[in-house]
Amino acid sequence: MINAVTGPKKVTTRPAERSSVVLEVEFPAVEVQRSVAESVRHLARSTKVPGFRPGKAPRPLLERALGIRRDDPGVPNPLYDDAKEHLFETSVLEAAREQDLDLLAVPAPEWLSFSETHGASYRVTLPLRPEVKLGAYTDYPFGITVDEITDADVDKVIEQLRDQQAALVPVEDRGAATEDYAVIRFSGTRDGSPIEGAQAERMPLLMGRERFIPGFEDQLVGLREGEGKTFSLTFPDDYPESELAGKPAQFEVMLLELRSKRLPEADDDFARSLGAYADLANLRDEIRARLERSALDRARHVFADRIIEFGVANATIELPDLLVERELEIMLDELRVRLAEQGIAYDEYLRVTERDEPKLLAEFRPDADKRVKTLLVLSEIAQREKVEVTDEELEAELERSRERYAGNPRLVTYLESARGRTYTRSLLRRSKLVETLIDRWIDQHPEFKNVQHLHDDGAHTHAEASQKGNS
Repeated sequence: MINAVTGPKKVTTRPAERSSVVLEVEFPAVEVQRSVAESVRHLARSTKVPGFRPGKAPRPLLERALGIRRDDPGVPNPLYDDAKEHLFETSVLEAAREQDLDLLAVPAPEWLSFSETHGASYRVTLPLRPEVKLGAYTDYPFGITVDEITDADVDKVIEQLRDQQAALVPVEDRGAATEDYAVIRFSGTRDGSPIEGAQAERMPLLMGRERFIPGFEDQLVGLREGEGKTFSLTFPDDYPESELAGKPAQFEVMLLELRSKRLPEADDDFARSLGAYADLANLRDEIRARLERSALDRARHVFADRIIEFGVANATIELPDLLVERELEIMLDELRVRLAEQGIAYDEYLRVTERDEPKLLAEFRPDADKRVKTLLVLSEIAQREKVEVTDEELEAELERSRERYAGNPRLVTYLESARGRTYTRSLLRRSKLVETLIDRWIDQHPEFKNVQHLHDDGAHTHAEASQKGNS
């Protein structure tokens, strides 16, 4: 416990949990009286008292005008409130300066006593910027792993290209089968009455995807174009519409159209149809080269993620509740924005997912802890490595953002604000730090010198998320 006397005050601080400190301050009566007298002068200038010019009304008449009753402590006392605010603001900042407290915020205090004759005291728990104790963040027990590109990988891309170029052709020599494209007319009834929503004149259907209730598509297998069928099925017990769950129903179906997918042959003509390729071998070479470039890029991304995870895992830090609460607020706002983009109301989302906000916050908290810890640890590593972002680098990034988000003036306005610029600078610093650590490792392992630099849009993505979360 540290005791410090500053003038007539007694200031006591003691460490508390989660990177905070409890500050207690005691004021002698003479200091309370001085502060109350200043509040009388202050409020007299802004309170109209009949018969007196502003600032000239005596205290008893001012108290009467303000509705203050000294004999009833339950009645609000604007004079004391003003005096408390002045005492608190000056003393808490003075204590923070003298005891070198790096405050994250200044919450409201708990007043333990307040008397013009006996003095006053308050207690407040102040969140501090946490100390980050770094562990190992280099000499990784892992390296860069580049995926080997095989013929099977190239074949997979060829098959995807063939599928994209496939044509749908009529089926004439057989009945419907899995993966066929069908158009059906159907109607469903229960006890002879039509089932609401269970009718369609022309319903497209990809066989085998089980778009309907279990067993429906199985009944269509083998039907030829122009053929119909009537059959019975039972709705599943967990069917969303309770009046149909577990109940039998009758269906009448007519197969109107039946087509199958015809893929082009993987030959030289196919390759030439896709672009300036001499033949299929030339196309395969280009696909392999692209896959290899992607593998190098992906290897660097994965290595960057592992570097961050390694440094964060080896660091020791006690996260302040305040920073975690702020991150939770950002995560909630980000969720609201995503839901709004999908046309889903936040309250409706909570109802459908059977959550309330406290439960949602509890689910978010582990990720909020991780996000805050990562930000603080990387900031400390960057400071140790003397990695900084120049004003020129920041301006260049902001100019790229202006061009990229020219159609989103709200985001551009945020990015150009003081808060947006600070956030963008921190993201650039993080990216610059990770690139520095990767390049240092590659210098020691020259066999990986072909692992290219990241093409990362993270700064843009995170800046936009932050803006949305704080809008």
